[in-house]
Amino acid sequence: MHLSTTAPRRVSRRVGLIALGATSALLLAACGSGDGSLGTSSSASSSAAGGGSGSGAMTPLTVGVIPIIDVAPIYLGVDQGFFKDEGLDVKLELAQGGAAIVPAVVSGQYQFGFSNTTSLLLATAKGLPLKAVASGNQATDDPAKDFGGVVVKQDSPIKSPKDLAGKKVGVNNLNNIMTTTINKWVRDDGGDPSTIQYTELPFPDMAAAVAKGDIDAGQVVEPFLTIAKSQGERYLGSNLAGVEPGMQIALYFTSASYVQEHGDIVKKFTAAMNKSLDYAQAHQDETRAILPKYTKLDAKAQQAVTLPKWTSEINTDSVQLLADLGTQDGLFTKKVDVSTLLP
Repeated sequence: MHLSTTAPRRVSRRVGLIALGATSALLLAACGSGDGSLGTSSSASSSAAGGGSGSGAMTPLTVGVIPIIDVAPIYLGVDQGFFKDEGLDVKLELAQGGAAIVPAVVSGQYQFGFSNTTSLLLATAKGLPLKAVASGNQATDDPAKDFGGVVVKQDSPIKSPKDLAGKKVGVNNLNNIMTTTINKWVRDDGGDPSTIQYTELPFPDMAAAVAKGDIDAGQVVEPFLTIAKSQGERYLGSNLAGVEPGMQIALYFTSASYVQEHGDIVKKFTAAMNKSLDYAQAHQDETRAILPKYTKLDAKAQQAVTLPKWTSEINTDSVQLLADLGTQDGLFTKKVDVSTLLP
């Protein structure tokens, strides 16, 4: 649940959440860092428990992930033994973001990776042979309660998306999923997004920049959305769910050559990943409880943040929408064939 921005009884959370912002800065660089994925400045790893039972040999796999809320299902799936059941010994390798994960997958250093959809479309448009194998995470179905969105000062004259026209808006990365979705959000509300002045800032710095007036509005994702609200900033709404409820924000992927050479392993990974995604959505208490295993969220923050939507179904329509928005905004020099990326 979101923190109230006005209820006095919750003011005591503010100090803890501000401290969380400092530690989270070490974890979360950007939803679009370099290639647009949610990034981290730390590196670590987490391995699946033990080898398989019986005489069946376990297949070792390394999966590049980022220590953010979005990847909770794969950690939960490892803990639940879903990958082990498929004969997969999964090592979760923390990377600095999709900019590091994509080349590591292409080179074979990682067999699978996690990155946001627009970043993967950008890589595909540049000719990198990538293939999505499972959903990563999606926006919620409620634009008023999503894991990401735009915040403004409590007394800001910005009351709706169209009011962002002509304003200075902070995003974690230029020319990626946040800018294209904000543009669409503003356009649909009757505003002119071509007049928006985008400023690139890390998520941890966004709320402070809004408070100081350095920017008029800032796009943030959890846990920074909860932190911004706790500091009195107003949630304008979601540029993700507000453009399309259930938007496909990220995907798990591998290289096209790995699919060709190890199709049986890809099927097993996809089966375990799909089970993990559906389990995480249906058991959110367990999902929140797994977060401290790979993030520095404290107990209060674990309960306060809004979780993304997880499902084994890839929202292919929204992948096409993101490709169209990227083309409209000039991210791609030609129309992207999303079927090249999609399973």
